[in-house]
Amino acid sequence: MRVVFMGTPEFGATILGALLGSPHDIAGVVTRPDRPRGRGRRVEASPVAVLAASHSLPLIQPRSRGDELFLSQMKAWAPEATVVAAFGLILPQEILAVAPKGNINVHASLLPKYRGAAPVQDAIIKGESITGVTTMMMDEGLDTGDVLLSRETPIGAATTAGELEEQLACIGADLLLETLDALESGAVRPEPQDSAAATYSRALRPDDGDILWNQTAFETHNRIRGCTPRPGARLYFGGQPVRIWKATVDDCAQAQCAGLTPGTVLEYSKSGLRVVCESQTVLLVCEVQPAGRQRMPAADWARGARIQGRESRFDTARAG
Repeated sequence: MRVVFMGTPEFGATILGALLGSPHDIAGVVTRPDRPRGRGRRVEASPVAVLAASHSLPLIQPRSRGDELFLSQMKAWAPEATVVAAFGLILPQEILAVAPKGNINVHASLLPKYRGAAPVQDAIIKGESITGVTTMMMDEGLDTGDVLLSRETPIGAATTAGELEEQLACIGADLLLETLDALESGAVRPEPQDSAAATYSRALRPDDGDILWNQTAFETHNRIRGCTPRPGARLYFGGQPVRIWKATVDDCAQAQCAGLTPGTVLEYSKSGLRVVCESQTVLLVCEVQPAGRQRMPAADWARGARIQGRESRFDTARAG
């Protein structure tokens, strides 16, 4: 099948890689414009753009969904179908109408749950134990199109959003090829989503990773995992942010937390910092990264910061 691929981040690049290894003909690739990335804010091409260039695929980078070049190039490429995976723009009807066999989206959730921009992160933050990937026929809505195929996978208790995204990208790559084969053979029929069961995942803001100790240790651990590596989870000590890279729920007895305010450091040892959370639960913070420094064991940072068990307390409000 002759297809145009649209995608931007690593998730999309994994899907594009599967197409490159398949019999399908890639007429062209569409991705978002180069932008500043990383700590140095250097302007870089997206992972999809890099992969497309390495295989000499025709590439455009429209700045908006109404870009005139976008529509004219799509018509010139004349795809039978388009494949979209984490592209970052909702497609207008003029673009959707170009491909006669439809526009297939690879979405990292079990639709209709977690429509929107951050389905992987949100599933972990909300404490889900199962997620998956769905292929669907796109319409002008936000992940509202008819479902084609889906595949489930468990979420590990310690899995971060970055790790889960990699797993789902591999699942999505296989599922896409299965979907394209099924569409060509007529073996799949699009099924409408149950909109009454839909949930939405907005893009995460930097402050979504702020740990303010107003949740249980289980909920806090989920927030840390869901915000790793982006936008990053942070605790605050003396008004200064400290990034949390690794933590787990501790099995300290509730009696040890009696009378202690959430955010209080219960103690620290080589294994990490034990911090009191809501409902007298305890989070073990294992690895942190103070501003301007490298990642390090939490106990090493605590020692240098002169944190004292039962006397030191992390901030329960954002700085400023």
